[in-house]
Amino acid sequence: MNKLFSKKVLSNVLFVIAIGLLLYPPTREWGMRQIAFAPTIENTENVETLKSYNWDLKGLNIESVNFNEFENKVIFVNFWATWCPPCRAEMPMIQKLYNDYRDKVAFVFVTNEDWNTVKPFFDKNGYDLPVYNSLSSPLTNFTETNSIPASYLIDKKGNILISKVGAADWNSTKIRNLLDDLISK
Repeated sequence: MNKLFSKKVLSNVLFVIAIGLLLYPPTREWGMRQIAFAPTIENTENVETLKSYNWDLKGLNIESVNFNEFENKVIFVNFWATWCPPCRAEMPMIQKLYNDYRDKVAFVFVTNEDWNTVKPFFDKNGYDLPVYNSLSSPLTNFTETNSIPASYLIDKKGNILISKVGAADWNSTKIRNLLDDLISK
């Protein structure tokens, strides 16, 4: 009976510790990173294509642009916020991807927050991703969800090959191989 009681107590203690770690923000983000998987690439029959590229973006740490400047390029779009745990969880992986592909892929990080909020977060974490505020309505392809993070990988023809809501491992070998293939076409 003592062994059974010990196992039950031990399992309860471990359960309470696990819940505590999930509720503590820095640990929660670490945990999300550990379980983040590479996003799924859309089946070619189900691929949605951008209907328009007309979308005005105010650069917070970069020049303002209209999204049509990215037409005929491989594009990575990410909607995020500094207060969002899944957004914060995937940022280190995205930064690593950006470090290697910044000259080959158009990266567009969209937030509703101002630079005074974003800059301390970037400084603290060593991020230098190009951040924008939306000045006009986002493209209709991007308005199907209000959840963040929401990320999209678009090929040079405007096909949305990946549409992912929630944290993902964007620095995976699978994504890197896909980007290399898309860039070479």
